[in-house]
Amino acid sequence: MNRRHFLSTLSGALVAPSFAIRAADARQPSLGFSLYGMKSLGLGDALKTCADIGYTHVELALNAGYASEPKAFTPEARKAVAQQLRALKLAVPCLMLNLSLTADEKAHAAALPSISDAGSLAQELSPDVPPILETVLGGKPAQWEEQKQGMVQKLHGWAESAEQAKTVIALKAHVASGVNSPERLLWLLDQVKSTALAVAYDYSHFELQGIGMEESMKLLLPRTRFIHAKDSAGDAAKFQFLLPGEGRTDYVKYFSLLKAHGYSGPVCVEVSGQIFNKPGYDPVDAARRSFAALSGALKKAN
Repeated sequence: MNRRHFLSTLSGALVAPSFAIRAADARQPSLGFSLYGMKSLGLGDALKTCADIGYTHVELALNAGYASEPKAFTPEARKAVAQQLRALKLAVPCLMLNLSLTADEKAHAAALPSISDAGSLAQELSPDVPPILETVLGGKPAQWEEQKQGMVQKLHGWAESAEQAKTVIALKAHVASGVNSPERLLWLLDQVKSTALAVAYDYSHFELQGIGMEESMKLLLPRTRFIHAKDSAGDAAKFQFLLPGEGRTDYVKYFSLLKAHGYSGPVCVEVSGQIFNKPGYDPVDAARRSFAALSGALKKAN
């Protein structure tokens, strides 16, 4: 879809009063889809697809090459996207912003204004309820001890930039990064102690390491603002991420535990690059199958 067609598609959307979550029960988690896994679709088509399937929210990817990358996301396009989101009653609780706490000083310096830019974009898309930011943290598990103090120093910079931008950064543990466990993530947060920092929970990374669902939720949900959902196979040494419902995760138990812990925020499908970079990947089919698996489990859990 070219730029003129994209804007024309969006301009026809009627503006609704707010980014209302279309969940039947606001006390239970809402299901969303990360547009990280829909790069091949035009942004307008991706939003309509998610709404038509039944998702109540989306996560926009600010990574290089995506239509919502801040430097390429024009003011005109931002306004049109905000209008379409309102018309479709799709919330945007989070923006994906991939950063690294183990990057060199030049890359770290460049990351700070990118946090500010993302915060500005969040305000433009939803000034009443701006989306937060979500990122992984970089590094390698075996290098944690030698890298953790440097990560703390850089995280202070992230937190200061987020505070100035009036946003929150949700930090995600990753099976292959320096911060790969609930304990390491909480330690890092406790060193900085900023209200601009929170947790992005993704059980797949813990499941691969044999960390229990209940254990990880008990530790992290009190500080969790956003959840990514995907499945997995293998272990920490050799792993494959899968769509929800295609692996070993018990999602009825998953949603039952979320309810028991009082979590009623977004649960957003994240399609891994291990999946969407494969030949023949169909983002619409992936979104549909993921929704069927999660919505069915959510219904049974409630």
